[in-house]
Amino acid sequence: MSDRDKTGSTDHAAKPAPAAVLTPLDDRLADLVALYEDLHRHPELGFQETRTAAEAARRLTGCGYDVTTGIAGTGVVGVLRNGPGPVALLRADMDALPVTEDSGLDYASTVPGRMHACGHDVHVTCLLGAADLLAAGRAHWSGTLIVLFQPAEEVGSGARAMLDAGLYSKGLVPTPDVVLAQHVAPFGAGLIAYCPGACMAAADSLEITFHGSGGHGSRPETTIDPILMAASFVQRVQSVVAREVAPKDRVVVTVGSFHAGDTANVIPDRAVVRLSVRTFDETVRAAVLAAIDRIARAEAAASGADRAPGTEVLDSFPVTVNDSTTLREVNERFTELFGEQRLFAYEPATGSEDAGLLATAAGAPLYYWWLGGWDPEAFQTALAAGRLAQDIPSNHSPRFVPVVRPTLTMGVEALTAAALSRLAPPAKDAGQTRQDGSAAVV
Repeated sequence: MSDRDKTGSTDHAAKPAPAAVLTPLDDRLADLVALYEDLHRHPELGFQETRTAAEAARRLTGCGYDVTTGIAGTGVVGVLRNGPGPVALLRADMDALPVTEDSGLDYASTVPGRMHACGHDVHVTCLLGAADLLAAGRAHWSGTLIVLFQPAEEVGSGARAMLDAGLYSKGLVPTPDVVLAQHVAPFGAGLIAYCPGACMAAADSLEITFHGSGGHGSRPETTIDPILMAASFVQRVQSVVAREVAPKDRVVVTVGSFHAGDTANVIPDRAVVRLSVRTFDETVRAAVLAAIDRIARAEAAASGADRAPGTEVLDSFPVTVNDSTTLREVNERFTELFGEQRLFAYEPATGSEDAGLLATAAGAPLYYWWLGGWDPEAFQTALAAGRLAQDIPSNHSPRFVPVVRPTLTMGVEALTAAALSRLAPPAKDAGQTRQDGSAAVV
């Protein structure tokens, strides 16, 4: 049974301190660095993370977790039951991106056109490190720990797929009382950024197909040109943000793909546009999506098309919302461990995440924070010169590769401290400590 109240809070004064649990980290760091470099060399796309999942399962089994594999194809969970107390879920995503690496590192991706350009290799390594320390230090806490390795975050499908596969409904794991996760970001390593409330945007990726009537490029009057139709749409759709959304509502509409035709002198039958929409409010989201559909149809009608555009939703992420109580209590532990100067508040990001689905489905609070991963001196130099955008690669860049230290160290420490802030101290009726260091709970 959980000891949280209706807000998800627990008695902070009674929480286990992380110092004793974190003591073995220095001895384990070389192994974690090797693991990280290996994962970085071998990136796998969403729902293809078989190698990564196998390594996660192997390590969790060795640490004494009850492990379930193959959830939604490649998802892995480990459960460590350690007496009465709350159920805390720590989550890491595993998938890479279809990006060709341009880092020049000796452990760069060996897979053409694939790269861990968003740092999910950092996430997996840090969670395995924290899972190891928390298992070894189970004499210092009580409760149930779930560590979850999720596929396909980049396409917005992984968390939903694991839930649909029965993560909670079939009892693959106990229903958590709290969900905790982190994401490496392009600011100075050794720092943690946080954002209360809505911290990441909802995202909808759409594919719109404009249908025309093709023909010879020398006789455009005999055709209905879908390229002109779609190009007009691409320009006009930016008016949604500029003229239909209030300044206080943060919205981003980005066209990222435009495909039509194969040669210079043939007008094709269709043009395909892909775009993403980022919003923070459900009413605004609905209005923006309706406006996009209206403009697409209007441009087709203006061109004389005899067929309306077709729209397919490629993926959809909900707004990621941090629970204020959980954020405050975990940040207290971060402050004790790292010092107040290492934490800073951050504006809501227009990037998107699906970790919140794991919390929403459980009716549990979520805390999702950002972990600095860039060389601190390089970051400060770029910041002082006003050149962050030019000099510091962002997530999804072919040059986005976090520094190994102190990124991994702080990532492991942060996940461990966050878990301990929500778990309970050792049960008072625990027996003598076993030889393996675990509490013999009766």
